[in-house]
Amino acid sequence: MRLVSPKVRATPLDRMLRPVHSWIWADAERRARKLLRFAETEADGGRDLSRAAELTPDPLLRRLYLAHASDEQRHAELFRRRGAGILRSFPSRSQPAFQANWLAPGERGLDDLRVDNTPDDALLAFLHLSEKAAASRFALYREVLAHDPATRAVFDEILSDEAFHMNYTYSQLTRVAPRRYRRRLWWSRLARLWKGYLRLATALAGMMGTIVLTIQYFILLPPFAWLAKRAGRREAPGWTPISSKRNNSIRSQY
Repeated sequence: MRLVSPKVRATPLDRMLRPVHSWIWADAERRARKLLRFAETEADGGRDLSRAAELTPDPLLRRLYLAHASDEQRHAELFRRRGAGILRSFPSRSQPAFQANWLAPGERGLDDLRVDNTPDDALLAFLHLSEKAAASRFALYREVLAHDPATRAVFDEILSDEAFHMNYTYSQLTRVAPRRYRRRLWWSRLARLWKGYLRLATALAGMMGTIVLTIQYFILLPPFAWLAKRAGRREAPGWTPISSKRNNSIRSQY
């Protein structure tokens, strides 16, 4: 039986980015694509948790992992159903809106964590921080979706589960690793910071590459095109005869 969790609130950092999140979720097509992406993440996390339930020797954790996996699959279905419903409400577009996934990532599931090689205490620490971050973001998404009651209701339903996942992972972490749970949490925080840096660096690198290529296209290529046209105007029209000396060789076309 699950206890009622306290109200989940967005972190100060997420609240600072509220105007950005409001802009991201305002576009209907972008909102639908993000919900479908969340569905894939939740489904993938559910599969990893099922695998973790197979590997753990702790019977209590096995039951909790399986319940968590079931919640993730249900969340995936909720996100998928709502995202598909939004997409069906308007014609398809040839150029989808900018998704801004690195600005509003939502929940990242196990974020490519290798469940097979991860002990329970490390997995619980990672899950606790992931669920805590997801609950904070989902609480903010719920606030900025006042104009879409149906999507807001989906986040309402999922938030209670996210709060339970955040609480049970912490309590179980302190149970299985009473002396080193703080160290595990710090290591997990550092790993999340590093992965966040890599995601930001990748996004910035892609943006800078686009800017550089655009500059090259509009600044460097026009002079070369002008020189090529100028050289072309100097060429005589029609066929150009070649000397008989160059035409005598049978070993070369020149």
